Amino acid sequence: MPPATEHTHHIRIRNTQLEMDPDRTGTPRDDVDGQLLVAQTQLEQLQAQREELERLKQETEQLNHRKRGLISSQVEMTERLSSSTTLIEREIFEMRQEIEDLEQCRTCFAGHLSKIEKLNPEGWSREQLPDQLDRALAIVEHAEDEYSQAAEHFSRTRSASIFSGVRRAKGPKSEFTQQLTRGLAFNLPIISLGSIALLVYILK
Repeated sequence: MPPATEHTHHIRIRNTQLEMDPDRTGTPRDDVDGQLLVAQTQLEQLQAQREELERLKQETEQLNHRKRGLISSQVEMTERLSSSTTLIEREIFEMRQEIEDLEQCRTCFAGHLSKIEKLNPEGWSREQLPDQLDRALAIVEHAEDEYSQAAEHFSRTRSASIFSGVRRAKGPKSEFTQQLTRGLAFNLPIISLGSIALLVYILK
């Protein structure tokens, strides 16, 4: 039996197959660097967002603080202005009322003044004296009464100083004084003649 023939097969391995692919060997490190870069970018974005949120928070707190201050000032000024407006309106009303009263008082006093200035006791005759005295004294008494009433009315107002020289009404004594004045005026001629006669009698 013939001996078996040995066959030798040569396996050719290409050098390129034994060398590592540079692209494949670089992929893991590049992936890590890329992920780190992405993570760093995301972190920076988150940091920027956090800072923006913090800024917005502070801005909102400042706006709310200003708004609370505005509301507080609004309430305070509303109360002060409302109270002052009411007091001013009341003061204006009282001033207008006082002005109207003063105008009426001025008209009344002007009328009394005109009547009193027209009185001329020196020009009354003996026959006119009693009636003229009655009329004149009534005019003066009426003026004095209304002057006293006006002074009392304005005594609690800013116009009180106008009537600082007022004389109060005399009451019951006024009538007595009036009668005494009338009696003296009526009897004055007789008293004068009697005094002259007495003086002549003494000198004789």
